[in-house]
Amino acid sequence: MTKVFLERLKKYDPELHCVITLTEDRALKQAKLLDEEISQGKYRGMLHGIPFGVKDLLATKDYKTTWGAMPFKDQMIDEDATVIKKLEDAGAVLCAKLTMGALAMGDVWFGEMTRNPWDTTKGSSGSSAGSASSVSAGLLPFAIGTETWGSIVSPSTVCGTTGLRPTYGRVSRTGAMALSWSMDKIGTICRTSEDLAIVFNIINGQDGVDQTLYDVPFNYEPKIDFSKLKIGYIKNDFDKKYDFHSQDSVTLAKLKELGAELIPIELSALPVNDIAIILSAEAGAAFDELTRSNRDDLLVRQVKDAWPNIFRASRFIPAVEYINANRIRFMLIQQMEKLMNEVDLYVAPSWEGDNLLSTNLTGHPCIVLPNGFSEDGTPTSITFIGRLFDEGRLIAFAKKYQDATDFNKQHPKNFIK
Repeated sequence: MTKVFLERLKKYDPELHCVITLTEDRALKQAKLLDEEISQGKYRGMLHGIPFGVKDLLATKDYKTTWGAMPFKDQMIDEDATVIKKLEDAGAVLCAKLTMGALAMGDVWFGEMTRNPWDTTKGSSGSSAGSASSVSAGLLPFAIGTETWGSIVSPSTVCGTTGLRPTYGRVSRTGAMALSWSMDKIGTICRTSEDLAIVFNIINGQDGVDQTLYDVPFNYEPKIDFSKLKIGYIKNDFDKKYDFHSQDSVTLAKLKELGAELIPIELSALPVNDIAIILSAEAGAAFDELTRSNRDDLLVRQVKDAWPNIFRASRFIPAVEYINANRIRFMLIQQMEKLMNEVDLYVAPSWEGDNLLSTNLTGHPCIVLPNGFSEDGTPTSITFIGRLFDEGRLIAFAKKYQDATDFNKQHPKNFIK
């Protein structure tokens, strides 16, 4: 199986530009060991022998960890990230370090723009660009991505994959590049919601190093009765005219058909876009040395809204404004907690409105999954948001929807061979 996926990665990467480094030697060594264990009757679990890839902001011994950025393209970090250790201990086989938008923005890295398997003239969005592209094209069974503000939701939408952004503090960031210490989250990108459960069951939990982690169990029970749940939906957003409106309307109808009574809800009216300076300030601090050394000039993208200028501008954010933004964020968290006491979960358009930023600021988990196709044949998506630490019920909800539809079973035709 490892050889099959390594060959697919080699065959299609020249078209998709989704791989930074193949970890072939490591993968074959691990696969051989796992074959021997099976022959001896030792079985590590559901991920035994399953190949995977990781966004190249997770450190790996003996292989470069480039962060997708020219200034770090030869960077060696002599450790394995906790997430990789946990997956390999469970029997998974690391086959590739996957592309990411440079320093976790977009789909442009120091090599090329990562491509969307559904339309290779277009990018795969970002910043977990290679993770979504490779899984969508069937080059890997699953991949690890990260999200600070849309970096799992957006590429999963574009590439038609199923992505989980867990609760903040659920998955260790030890060995991962920091962009925003208070917003970064590590998640997984798969073909189906139940695959999310299999992987998340391994990567969640404490590691004794990352002090932001919570010790909360993960419980997954696939049987779920929609009629017994309080399911919200952001009515004001769904009522707007936006790109995925028709597909989302069909999704809402399908949920009702499955027994859901949809309760209209409204998100906080607080100015969430204004407090996005929290991310800008923390990112500027994370890459302070890069800015002061002028090595930010090496980054490929140098337009107004790219990292080099965001980092520079962040130095002009007053400490008072950063603190006040976090005070507003605290209010946002309290209001979200009040809302989530009224519903068990809710449904939102993936890109419309303030939900994506709001829930990244509050740390709530979400699942994004395909729900149709645009006129140009590229996938569309819907997003389900759950209570803090309630990934199990969220995944079960997504599974019931996917079992009743077939969007996650569709594959880009040029990569089926």
